[in-house]
Amino acid sequence: MTELTDQDRVHLRRCLDLAQEALEAGDEPFGSVLVDAHGQERYADRNRVAGGDRTRHPEFEIARWAADHLSPEERAQATVYTSGEHCPMCSAAHAWVGLGRIVFAASSDQLRTWRQEWGIPAGPVLPLPVNDVAPGIEVAGPDPELSEAVRLLQARRHGIAPTG
Repeated sequence: MTELTDQDRVHLRRCLDLAQEALEAGDEPFGSVLVDAHGQERYADRNRVAGGDRTRHPEFEIARWAADHLSPEERAQATVYTSGEHCPMCSAAHAWVGLGRIVFAASSDQLRTWRQEWGIPAGPVLPLPVNDVAPGIEVAGPDPELSEAVRLLQARRHGIAPTG
């Protein structure tokens, strides 16, 4: 696990804006961006699972987009920033497409813990860390300050009064 930089936090804040946008659209609050080796945002998306297709995670969409639009070398040098650590489906897609580093604001373990504390049933897929699914991927996160913002967005999504 590598440390987050100030530039990482800039991109993570963009992910939080996308997560907020998803929440305002009635969707689960997750957002992700793909940044190339030069620090330029190449693709951004938010969760779009509210329509019934539970695979419409932004990280999965990034993998699809990158496979269609970037060379293998560009993909390997790119970084995916995301509000919440990739689920196993998205971790696998990331690895299969050959994308580089992943940086997340909140970890799968944090998301799992919050849901348990709030009495929300677990989903149908184990919330495994990225490296349990894709051991060769460099990851960085969570960020203490930004993970709190993710917790508050998740709480709002589930009608939980924020605490702390």
